[in-house]
Amino acid sequence: MMEQLEGIVENITYKSEDGMFVVFRLKPLAENSAVAVVGNLTAPFIGEQLILQGDWVEHARFGRQFKAVSARRAALTTVQGIERFLGSGAVKGVGRAMAARLVKHFGKSTLRMIEFEPERLTEVAGIGAKKADMIHSSYATLAEMREVMLFLESYGVTGAYATRIFARYGSQSVAMLQENPYRLAVEVDGIGFRIADQIALSMGFSLDDTNRIEAGVFFALLQISQAGHTCVPEDTLVEETAKLLRAPRLEVGIIVAQLIKDSRLRIEDFHSMVLVYPEYLYQAERKTAQHLLRLKDKAALIMCSRPEQAVTDWEQNCGIQLAEAQRQAMLSALTDGVLVLTGGPGTGKTTVVRGMIDVLESMGYRILLGAPTGRAAKRLSESAGRPALTVHRLLESTGGQGSVPYFARNEEHPLEADVVILDEVSMMDIALMSYFLQAVPNGCRVILVGDIDQLPAVGPGNVLRDIIRSQTVAVVRLTEIFRQAAQSMIVRNAHKINRGLMPDCYSSREFELREIDGAEEVAQAIVDVCCRELPILGYDSMRDVQVLSPMHRQACGVENMNLLLQSRLNPSRPGEFEISAANQVFRAGDKVMQIRNNYEKNVYNGDIGYIVDVEPTRVIVRYPEDDVAYDKSDLDELRLAYAMSVHKSQGSEYRVVVLPLVAGHYIMLQRNLLYTAVTRAKEKVILLGSKAAVHTAVSNDRTRRRYSLLAERLRGDALC
Repeated sequence: MMEQLEGIVENITYKSEDGMFVVFRLKPLAENSAVAVVGNLTAPFIGEQLILQGDWVEHARFGRQFKAVSARRAALTTVQGIERFLGSGAVKGVGRAMAARLVKHFGKSTLRMIEFEPERLTEVAGIGAKKADMIHSSYATLAEMREVMLFLESYGVTGAYATRIFARYGSQSVAMLQENPYRLAVEVDGIGFRIADQIALSMGFSLDDTNRIEAGVFFALLQISQAGHTCVPEDTLVEETAKLLRAPRLEVGIIVAQLIKDSRLRIEDFHSMVLVYPEYLYQAERKTAQHLLRLKDKAALIMCSRPEQAVTDWEQNCGIQLAEAQRQAMLSALTDGVLVLTGGPGTGKTTVVRGMIDVLESMGYRILLGAPTGRAAKRLSESAGRPALTVHRLLESTGGQGSVPYFARNEEHPLEADVVILDEVSMMDIALMSYFLQAVPNGCRVILVGDIDQLPAVGPGNVLRDIIRSQTVAVVRLTEIFRQAAQSMIVRNAHKINRGLMPDCYSSREFELREIDGAEEVAQAIVDVCCRELPILGYDSMRDVQVLSPMHRQACGVENMNLLLQSRLNPSRPGEFEISAANQVFRAGDKVMQIRNNYEKNVYNGDIGYIVDVEPTRVIVRYPEDDVAYDKSDLDELRLAYAMSVHKSQGSEYRVVVLPLVAGHYIMLQRNLLYTAVTRAKEKVILLGSKAAVHTAVSNDRTRRRYSLLAERLRGDALC
């Protein structure tokens, strides 16, 4: 049970820039000495009387503190409290001396005079009409902010959200909250549907309120898009929203129909099925199709009368004899506006890309190379021998608002290139592909490289597969495994898995299955492999080894494996800072991952870094490109990355991959997941679990359907 602490704020030690975390000194009532208070609260005013709920904790460096989880503010009624508040500098134009003169003149009525009769402030020495107006204006802003805080706290919602709400709505904040708090989910960054719903329900809004159902529809669409869909059947949307909100299905259906009628939701009637889109995905899918067809049709004529001879000359100069499909891909790069090159490991994609670059550069073409993530771009740069950028940097990302990016490169200011080659395109979702294609000028060739058999993108859409499925652009699939690559047990087993065959786990230490019963036993074996066995063989557990998992939950899931590995590889040390957030503890030295795009910080979903410094209210993460600071309120964007999901590993390559395969992961065991995990390894794959789980994954070729009409739009079967 939490404790209660009541007292007067003496001073503010620290407050974060976003106003979501504060450290201050509080003098408890009937006690002489002040205590330290920390919490995710909006900073109080000096002199303010607070009633706090929380617990006493012992900090390794700062000693005993009261960790507050909520605060109620009492009115400033005492002369001493009013003077301390005004003397704190919170009100512009009032310092300690002026605060003393104001309180001496007006007593307990001082704040009322400042707010309602500011002209009387001129009765105090040193205050003229202009200064009186400044004091009144500054105090009014604080009073309005405090009103929002008190309003939220009266409904059991932490006042920490008051800063964001007040920054958006100003003096209209309380009126807006009373009218429709669900606007917060759309209009205030950092406040999603669940928080807005908590505020609204605590204020007495009903479960079937129209505003609630409307906001719930958009929240359901967001969750559907996070599952990979760009659209969803109308009946499914109604059903999912009703379930989510515990609201009548009929009323949800009426709201959805009205949103469609008002064009706030987009639809496509496809084969007698109404598919519903959020606006941004509707536009992204249409624009992707439009721009692919544009680039296919408007490719500049090649400056070569004999493309076949150009390819032959390159072969002779490099001492390479291309396979027929490789040669076809090289020719297609010279003759087609859009080309898709796909194939598994060891099939020669790297050789073909190098050849394309050499031949096109020899003809004077300007070439740009890109990939969806920093890790994939680094791999492309190393294999191509030329600089490669992430798609975000290729498009010159210059920040954005919330989840909406701004790119300097667009239709009005396109990329300066004759050819753009993108690798790991299976990772690209429909939104990023749309932004990229809009920035490609007419005449420029686009070459999309990727492995269609890997998992699809984490975000909405199935772009690479849909483009291939449309049969509207040139596609070359490499299938022949070259002799040198075929010597790798990892490559051979990857192709066996892809054909639905059990991998050979017993002929080589390069690829092995360790049969262990029980998920808890597998988890402990993984820790032992990573922390004891592999370091003896010369592998760096933090940088060379990556634990992947099919799921986030359970004993062998990402979350638990991160906790187990962190406790062994980077344990807590007395006297060193650590900071808690999102059910995790972050320490200096931790391996972490950014889990969503942050256009302001210029870090993106899947970026891996290492914590180099931990302070009381923030951490510093070192990424390959730069150091990035995270305030406490930003830490929900970070996850420990000693272990990660197979999805999150796409585009990466590790010396060693360690993968649990246990019965509890049954729902996620599928062929393309195992294939993706295995193809992340360069030198060694260690599977731990049961042969039955491996067989389940290999046998399960049923991939979860993603609702998308990109292929149909490219074929002209849907509006483009």
